[in-house]
Amino acid sequence: MTQHLAAPSTGTSDDAPGHRSGWWQDAVIYQVYPRSFADSNGDGMGDLEGVRSRLPYLRALGVDAVWLSPFYASPQADAGYDVADYRAIDPMFGSLLDADALIRDAHELDLRVIVDVVPNHSSDQYDWFRRALKEGPGSALRERYHFRPGKGANGELPPNDWESIFGGPAWTRTSNPDGTPGEWYLHLFAPEQPDFNWDHPAVADEFRSILRFWLDMGVDGFRVDVAHGLVKAAGLPDIGSDGQVKLLGNDVMPFFDQDGVHEIYRSWRTILDEYPGDRIAVAEAWTPTVERTANYVRPDEMHQAFNFQYLSTFWDAAALRDVIDTSLAAMRPVGAPTTWVLSNHDVTRHSTRFAHPVALGTQLREAGDRELGLRRARAATLLMLALPGSAYLYQGEELGLPDVTDLPDEARQDPSYFRAAGQDGFRDGCRVPIPWTRDGSSYGFGDGGSWLP
Repeated sequence: MTQHLAAPSTGTSDDAPGHRSGWWQDAVIYQVYPRSFADSNGDGMGDLEGVRSRLPYLRALGVDAVWLSPFYASPQADAGYDVADYRAIDPMFGSLLDADALIRDAHELDLRVIVDVVPNHSSDQYDWFRRALKEGPGSALRERYHFRPGKGANGELPPNDWESIFGGPAWTRTSNPDGTPGEWYLHLFAPEQPDFNWDHPAVADEFRSILRFWLDMGVDGFRVDVAHGLVKAAGLPDIGSDGQVKLLGNDVMPFFDQDGVHEIYRSWRTILDEYPGDRIAVAEAWTPTVERTANYVRPDEMHQAFNFQYLSTFWDAAALRDVIDTSLAAMRPVGAPTTWVLSNHDVTRHSTRFAHPVALGTQLREAGDRELGLRRARAATLLMLALPGSAYLYQGEELGLPDVTDLPDEARQDPSYFRAAGQDGFRDGCRVPIPWTRDGSSYGFGDGGSWLP
């Protein structure tokens, strides 16, 4: 295979603050949500071969890299963010051979490939967790998650007051092998997504191995899911209020943005620097301030972090100027590029967010004034691409796609939609398959309909 990508980084003096260089400094990175991008076999689900077939389009669009949302083996309780095997492809998306072919074709087109890694939690079908449940209290494998006895006379109350980001308690009680009520386990997301205990060395060892597996496959980097959530405050203290937190928010919480996460990412950086070709890590880190976000991209940690303060800013010139100036100033001391993002698979597309006269949050069910939203979205994307640093485009953003706000309730699949008291649960609207043609039952997405209408 002919390799056209940039020469390897030294990973040394170039990484000093103010002197870091690399392809990622000013790249445009295009997010592909594989199940909604292109369906190659007519089963209604996008797949890796579908992505591979559309790589020339992405090359012609002018992007520098492609970020693929999860395609790992998974029960799909949360659209693949519940991983059962980090080294296998879910059959609905293809095989490892398909992944290898996609990476090779992308490199032939001078496109880099970034893949998701999900280190905060596994699927409840992950081998460690299944064995921990089967072996019961005292199992050494339970130490790799957060198992705790409950409160109350008979352990009938959760260990603390934390709420799941998807709504409801962040704890689920297990049954002992003999059928009696057992310990509780922590899941900041769905019950099918138990949180790893990153204080356990086996967890760190496993993920270093996972990173090397995909780096050996040729990927150019990782988007780190819930990068701010891996380390929990010692003792898992109560929050002391209603215990709730939004996924897309900047609250100070004992399970988010703890200082201990940075030791993990310094360890990961040493692995990335072992490989040629500027392999990178990108943090999905919701933090209280852009200054806290900058901690994730210090010279010996990750390369980029999503700028969610920018994404959360509404259509207001003064507010946008303020967040741009603040973002640039926060990144300058650590020598990292500022990243800009307006839409992704977790928020309402900005052409719909901006279709309203006032800010209504990052998840909406109302279409608003679509003509107004499109005009604003075009201007916002133009501004974003003109700013210094790196930009992320969500698939279909180049078309000005709005959210699909009239999905019937029976078609929805977002797990947060079905759990009371959680976030709004309308992420399905930005995940509807994108159109490739002007007509047809699925507008060119595939020959067999689509998983969301």
